[in-house]
Amino acid sequence: MTQLSSHRLVRRGRIFPESQLTPEEKARREAEQEVFFQRCRVIFEQVRPNLIGEHYNWFIFIELDSGDYIIDPNRDAVLLKGRQKHPQKKSFIFRLNETGICGTIL
Repeated sequence: MTQLSSHRLVRRGRIFPESQLTPEEKARREAEQEVFFQRCRVIFEQVRPNLIGEHYNWFIFIELDSGDYIIDPNRDAVLLKGRQKHPQKKSFIFRLNETGICGTIL
């Protein structure tokens, strides 16, 4: 009869430790994302006053290179429309309200 071992080997850590980003690479990517967000925010702030009255709490898809935007009350629909119109382009989604975000974390 085989005896079961009570000693269990616990493995912890990353699945692929060789693909871990360096702190410098993480900081560089975060800085690029922040610059992109700020550029999209400028377009959002320009169009928000015209759209917020009739389309409050709708979603707005902004493609930065062309300055084009798409609005829809459904987040998934606006994302789908935006991806169809601008495939392979980097974009950002805001919500048409006072802050541009969907909610707050308390």
